[in-house]
Amino acid sequence: MKRIDLENIKVYRMSTGRTQSEFWCRLGVTQSGSSRYENGRRMPPPLAILVWLCENGGIDEKALAAAKRAVGTAKRQRGTSPA
Repeated sequence: MKRIDLENIKVYRMSTGRTQSEFWCRLGVTQSGSSRYENGRRMPPPLAILVWLCENGGIDEKALAAAKRAVGTAKRQRGTSPA
């Protein structure tokens, strides 16, 4: 398992060689949100868990994409915009 310092996620992201957009967009996090988390704002526990799972192979890209589609569909049905 990878050691991920969630308190210093920017250093971790940079060590993976991914841009801010590459790292965060797949998780549904906006540019402003990613900037906040990388500049010291604490991630909500569900997002921190998602980051850990994705980075440690607990969720593959196909499953993540399916979950994002399902959430987007549910939000549209409730009348709110998808993340």
